[in-house]
Amino acid sequence: MKQGFIYIVTNNNNTTLYIGVTSNLPKRIVEHKEKRYEDSFSARYNLCKLVYYEQFESIVDAIAREKQLKAGSRAKKLKLINDFNSEWKDLFDDIQG
Repeated sequence: MKQGFIYIVTNNNNTTLYIGVTSNLPKRIVEHKEKRYEDSFSARYNLCKLVYYEQFESIVDAIAREKQLKAGSRAKKLKLINDFNSEWKDLFDDIQG
């Protein structure tokens, strides 16, 4: 089974959050940065800064975690990001192998 990732991207002002799931995190973040899907939510709000991610052994586990995060409050999402990446720096360079 494929591995999976959940991730949170935001804009340069850190005002809007998007939670996604993918089996290839570097490729997916490039798609956000290039606005590959120009009519998407993330493209409209310029969400291309990776500020949080988690890796899972299976995509099924990643999807379950994505649903859990999306159902949570904004405050919980902000705490998650602040605990993981207190400077809200773009983690894209960190995930490239």
